[in-house]
Amino acid sequence: MNPNQNIQEKKEPIISKKFILEIKDLKKTFGNNHVLNGFNLELFEGENLVIMGKSGSGKSVMIKCLVGLMQPDSGSIKVMGKDITTLNRIDLDELRTDIGFLFQGSALYDSMTVRENLEFPLRRHKHKFGNISDTAPLVIEALESVGLVDAIDLMPAELSGGMQRRVALARTLILKPKIILYDEPTSGLDPITAKEIIELMKRIRRQYKTSSLIITHDVDCARVVSERMILLVDGINYAEGTFSELKASKDEKVKAFFK
Repeated sequence: MNPNQNIQEKKEPIISKKFILEIKDLKKTFGNNHVLNGFNLELFEGENLVIMGKSGSGKSVMIKCLVGLMQPDSGSIKVMGKDITTLNRIDLDELRTDIGFLFQGSALYDSMTVRENLEFPLRRHKHKFGNISDTAPLVIEALESVGLVDAIDLMPAELSGGMQRRVALARTLILKPKIILYDEPTSGLDPITAKEIIELMKRIRRQYKTSSLIITHDVDCARVVSERMILLVDGINYAEGTFSELKASKDEKVKAFFK
């Protein structure tokens, strides 16, 4: 066992000690490539958990398994107590409405205005809010949370990269998810804009009481937003602890993440 795996120290207080997400002994192999080799993860309600790993370490595969886009070879993934590996398509789609996803490239619909981008998930999942005749209040509320109400009638092409990322986050928030998955939230952004996104992530957690799983290569992002971190190496959670614990490690594989 790696000596860094069981590091303990007083953590910053989080909202709950109840698990909202549990991954146990997750394995996924492609031919002779063992991508996930028994990966484990526990996310508490109200917690920001950062996962860092080099390219090819299994982060993307883990996320695809988590949202049901890929079936693991073995292991369990429980979201709010439900094992998604055993759910049928209807129940899985229903559960996904409680999981928000901020894509690395924002993934806005180029042919839609900001307003229409935010209305799209409301129409697709209208059963979650009942028969909404007027979506404007929900759209405005989501845009207010990211500070972009004035951009409501603009097209994505008229927005900067940072503004697109904030609109994408507003689109995620509009369904009131319990969990948000951030995939490289600061990637491709200048340092000032990246800092704005990091501060926004902290504010969203407080305002919406979300639990967040954050995949990033950005050490500064990890330092600011994380309560805990997992370092993913060779398909396993090689080391786990707070940012300060891991940064102080003498293990060479751990030190490589902070150079």
